[in-house]
Formats: sequence, C-alpha cells, structure tokens
Amino acid sequence: MKLKHACVLILVVWLAACSSIKEAKWDKHYGDAQIQRFDVPVPPKSGEVYYRDVQPILESRCAVCHGCYDAPCQLKLTAWEGIARGANPQPVYDGARLKAVPPTRLFEDAFKSSSWRERGFHSVLNERPAINDIEGSVLAQMLLLKQQNPLPDVSVLPKEFDFSLSRSEQCTTIENFTQYAHQNPLFGMPFGLQGLPPAEHELLLTWIAQGAKREARPSLPAVLTKQIALWEQWLNGDSLKSQLAARYLYEHLFLAHLHFGDDKTFFKLVRSRTKAPQAVDLIATARPYDDPGVARPYYRLVPVQETILSKTHMPYRLDAARMKNWQRWFIDAPYQVTQLPAYDLQTASNPFIVFDQIPVNSRYRMLLDEAKFTVMGFIKGPVCRGNQALNVINDRFWVFFVDPNVIENHDSARFLKENQDALALPDALGSSAPILADWSSYAQSQLRYLQARSQFVQTLVGDGKVDAPKIIWSGDQHNPNAALTVFRHFDSASVEQGLLGERPQTAWVIDYALLERFHYLLVAGFDVYGNVGHQLKSRLYMDFLRIEGEQNLLSLLPDAAHQAIEQQWYRDAPEKTLKYVQASHLPFGPNVSADLAQMSPELAFDRLLARFKQRTAPILNRQFDLSQIQSSKLRQALHNLGAVSGESLQWLPQSVLIKVLPKQGQAIWLTLLNDSAYKNVAQIFFEEKRRLPAEDRLTLLNGFIGAYPNAYWVVPEAQLASLTQQIGALKQESDYTVLMDQFGVRRTSAQFWPLSDEVHHTLRLRQGIDYGLLDYNRLENR
Repeated sequence: MKLKHACVLILVVWLAACSSIKEAKWDKHYGDAQIQRFDVPVPPKSGEVYYRDVQPILESRCAVCHGCYDAPCQLKLTAWEGIARGANPQPVYDGARLKAVPPTRLFEDAFKSSSWRERGFHSVLNERPAINDIEGSVLAQMLLLKQQNPLPDVSVLPKEFDFSLSRSEQCTTIENFTQYAHQNPLFGMPFGLQGLPPAEHELLLTWIAQGAKREARPSLPAVLTKQIALWEQWLNGDSLKSQLAARYLYEHLFLAHLHFGDDKTFFKLVRSRTKAPQAVDLIATARPYDDPGVARPYYRLVPVQETILSKTHMPYRLDAARMKNWQRWFIDAPYQVTQLPAYDLQTASNPFIVFDQIPVNSRYRMLLDEAKFTVMGFIKGPVCRGNQALNVINDRFWVFFVDPNVIENHDSARFLKENQDALALPDALGSSAPILADWSSYAQSQLRYLQARSQFVQTLVGDGKVDAPKIIWSGDQHNPNAALTVFRHFDSASVEQGLLGERPQTAWVIDYALLERFHYLLVAGFDVYGNVGHQLKSRLYMDFLRIEGEQNLLSLLPDAAHQAIEQQWYRDAPEKTLKYVQASHLPFGPNVSADLAQMSPELAFDRLLARFKQRTAPILNRQFDLSQIQSSKLRQALHNLGAVSGESLQWLPQSVLIKVLPKQGQAIWLTLLNDSAYKNVAQIFFEEKRRLPAEDRLTLLNGFIGAYPNAYWVVPEAQLASLTQQIGALKQESDYTVLMDQFGVRRTSAQFWPLSDEVHHTLRLRQGIDYGLLDYNRLENR
C-alpha cells in the first residue's frame, strides 16, 4: 500500500480524460463483468491492510450512514462482504409494496458477491479486469466526485439535498456514472457531508486501486472457542425439555449480540443443520419461528462480522450466572415436555401455544432478567423505523413491570392456557397479509381476551389475593431493569434503565402476557420485507398493547382520577379506540389506592408514580442525572435550560448532543431531548394535526442517549444562559438558524468530522460493551 501522492494525482487526471466513454459501450470496450471476482477476498502481499488501515475509515466516515436495513441503496459498508455485495436500488423499508419480497440480509441470505448479483445487486468495486480498478469502481468514483465538487460554501445546503427518510435514492451503476455525475455533481460521498480528509481519501483510493484486498480474519482465541463449545453443548441437549427451552431462548435472542465479557467480540445465536464440531450450516428464514426444514435444528454461536452500530447493538452477556439461571428456570424446574410443538405459521406465531409446557414464571423471569434488552428489541429491531412506525407511543414514558411473584401466585398459567386462541397475533397471516381482510377477527379476539382478563382480575380481587401496593416488580432489590424510560425521537427511539427526567405524561405497567406479545408482534414476528398489509396490521395491533400497558397502571388509581387522566391521554381519540380503552380497565375495586381518592387527578397520578419510584429506588440507574455534575452553578444553569417548555420548542430538533465547555475541567457531554406533546397517539395519520406545542417539554440528561443525533451544539458554560433565553424565545425557523449559527456544528462545518471523532472516542470510553457507532441519516440541515 505504497502508492505515491503523484501517482494518485496522475491517475485522477487520466480518469477525467477517459470519462467520455459511453455507458452502453462498457462491455464492448472492457468485456463482461466477472461477477465472481469478489466472491472471496484476496489477501494483500504482506502485512495487515484492511483491518488496520481501511476499516477504521470506513467505520468513522461511511458506516455512520451505510449500515443496517436503512443503508442508502442497501450498500452496507460495515464489512468487506457488504462492499463486495454492492448496491441495490430496491429499498428494504417500503410501506407501499403489495407483496413481500425475498430478504437480503448480509451474512444470511447469500454469501458470495456473484450470488448477490442474482438478487439485483450491482458492484461498487471493479469487476472488469481489463479496466483500471479506480475507473471501474462506483465507490472510488463517488469519492472522487466529492473531492472534485466539494460542498458549496454555505451553512445550510440547498433543497436539492434531500435528507428525508423517504427520499428518492440515486443508486447509480458504473456504466451510468458519467450521466449521474453530470446531473448530480454535488452528490459525491459522503453525501451531504464534508469530504474525507486528504490522507483518508488517498488511502481508500489506494486500497481500491490495489484490488480492494482483505487479509483473513484472525482466529478466535482459545478462551472464546472454549466458551462457545460450553454454551452450544448446553443449548443442544437431547431431552425434549432442553430442545423446547433452546427454541424459546433462540426466538428471543436471535437479534442479540452475545458476548462473554469481551467488548470486542460478539456472537449471534443461529439455527444450523449441523451440530458441533461440524461447520455451521446456517438455516436462514424470515422469522426465527419459521419452519427450519429439518427434523431437528441445532443452535450455534457464530461471530458477528459487521461493525457494531448503536442503532442495532443489543449486547447480552453469557456467563456462569446466566447459565445457572437458565438451568434453574428451564431444565431443573418441575415440568414435563411430552411433545415438541409444530412450526406451522398458525401455531408458531403464538408463543402461548408453542411454549405452554414451560412454566409461565420461567419465561417471564427470563424476559425480566434483561428487560431493557427485551424492550430494546422493539426499538432496535427492524420494525422501529420512521414516524409512522413510532407514532404509536408518546415521546417519553416510564415503564414498570408486574412482579413475577404476582404472576406465579395467581395461577396465570391456567388463565393464559384458557385464552391462547384469543392471544393470537396478526403475524399468523404471514408476510403478504391482506391489507384489510381478517383484521376484524383479531380485533374481536382482543376484546374477548380483555373481557376474560377483567373477569380473572375480578375473581382475584374478590378472593383478596391482590396486594396492589406490591404489584410492581422491585427488581428483587438488585436488578436495574425493573424501571425503564422510553424516548421517542419522532422517527427513532431509545430505552434506558432508570426513571429519567421529570414525571412524564404517561407510564406503563407491563405483565408477562403483554411483554411476550410485544416481542412476537414487533420482533420475532415482524418481517421488514413484508407487504403493506403485514406492516399495517402490526402497527394497528400495537395500539392494543399500548392501551393495555397504560391501563395496567391507570387501573391502580381511584376511579375519578383514572377517568380524568385517561381523558387527558386520549383527547379527540376515535370512538373505536375508546372502546378498547374502556375494555382494558382492570377492576381492582374501590380499595385500590383509596388514600389518593381525595386528591386532584394530577396529584393522585404524581403520588402513584412516586410510590412506584420509591419501590424501585434501590436499583434505579442514576448515571444520566444532572446531579452527577459536580459544579452546583453549572447544575443550576443546566436545570434552567432543561426547564424551558412550551411552543418555542417546536422549532428545536428531537435529539441534540451538546458539548458544554465548563470554566474549569473537561468538556461535559449532554443530551437534549424534545418531548413533543400530542392530543393522543391512537391514530396512524395526521400526526401534525394532533400536536400540542404548548405542552412540549425538554429532557436534559448527563451523557449520551440515542443512536441518531439530529444536531451537535458546542456551548461554553458562560453562554448557557444565553442559549436558554434563545430557546425560550424561538418563534420561527429563522430564529433557530441564528441559534445554530452561534452554537451549532452543522454537517457542512469543517469541524464536523473532528467533532464526530471526539464523540465516538468519548462514547467508546464511557459505554464499553454498549458502544456502537452513531448514525447520521437523521442529521438535520438547518
């Protein structure tokens, strides 16, 4: 990798002279593409090249936009295999397609670049040996286009730069690149950002010019291979009990980044046609519960080969304590498995049928043990993308869980078994579900379930079996997953341990049946490649689950307070929605929270949440509290900033990372979240008409929240008061532009990449095992 600077410059000049060759004549001039050229990486002649030199650039400059399902043109730059696979103009996220499409998951659905060509992908590297590797590479040409046509010298880019999630993507091939460059001279890579620093730009071009080689992946250390063997042995026991338990664990952990404590090496749990010590023969299905096509699948651990991205990173530790718990809950527990369940879609999509032989408390304990991970699946799985997928939840709410002892002591297993059919999920209709047909049957099933649930609770109350103050799980006094905060950032979301911010507008209490349905509706059962019917039914059914979670909490209020708070949450909601709200009420009786009956509804709600907070206080995660900041004067200034509320906030982005420069000491990183208010979140469309800007609030937190920052601000401590005043006085878009001129580091700024590098360096140091690259697809242009 020793090309001199002069060689690269000569090469660029030569390329410009050759650009007049017409696209239609490529094959005639250079021969047919040899699509097998990048099926297997060619190692460099000596020394490490890709992993040491090239991959860090691709991660810090490219994977921050080109990762996961929403990578533009499906071009994933998170692994060499993604570069070799190339690009595809068909978007994964398509809310209008009438039929499901075959999945295109890297490292799952095909393994060679030539196989991806058969699935509609075109190369971004040069597949014609007769031509220079730079001229024949879309990736190289896009980098050169940026260097030849840097961003215009403006703070805010013109409207021709479309950064919306629904933008029309320009997925040019090398044959059409001349025309693309002529029509879009400013659209080189990185799109809408400053070009790469010269040294990084030259290194990438040199790597491409030398054939885009990659050395072999290093072998796993012996300590890790030993752990893999241990866990695969446990997961593949021969008893029916072991096989059913392993199926349950796989269907809940298939998106997890499993690890043994090493923050650099992660694994995925997969199904294989082969058992150890044979090589993994991957079974790739759209859903984890689809028929594996073999009499017995084996559960294997394979290394995660892509760059770790915050937006998809869900770490889950496997250690001795975990194995001990799983052994106790799933193997040693006194139950019998007489027959393994089938894989037909009607059965497999309903976990209450498939796993009814496993004790309910064992299942619930496993989900609660890492409840943040369980909820994170709804947020970092493929379902959660775009405002229409997320406008089913409020911008910030607290989450509590029903104590598993309540589940165990009240014979919930019998109740769930009796109501298995009513708990069926619309995923049973498959990935090409009818758009409207069959929906009413699921709506009616939900009403039947709610009626049965109400009767079940009424029986318990009548027998004096419910101790309402103790219904909330305390985390067994050691587990911080007992209290969570969920944030919605308009078209993305986050979840963190702890009760973050001031008292939110809404809160949920989740029981086992609700938590399990969340997972099977939005994670295990959601096919991102499904049609509009499948996606619509998932969104509609999520309304039912949100209502249940809310009513589990509101039903613990006195009736008058319950009714008043409910009306506030569902202002102007459709009558059909209110029918399910009413049906979700739980009849805990007049004695529940009776001491709150004489208070105003708002005060009663405050007191109820305060009791839940007190119950979970010993395990609350407080790392995001502003109280962690030592300077009392700075804390007060930040408190004033976070206290701004009302209509001025509608001009702010949803998520801002703020670097505060204190008068003394190191920089302090904060996250400012805009909690937008709505009349209700019970409708898919016309969200803007339901906005209540006067009720908007801010949540200011110490540290980093979220995977998709909308903006970066750098604020000296002495100017915090000015920033606070400006935010409170925002009246129009131009006012926010003035604010950004003073404090913002825009995507057009020469300081953007240095700041981005500083953010990721700080994140890596602070987050350790939880670290992943941020995503810039939602970075604003204002």
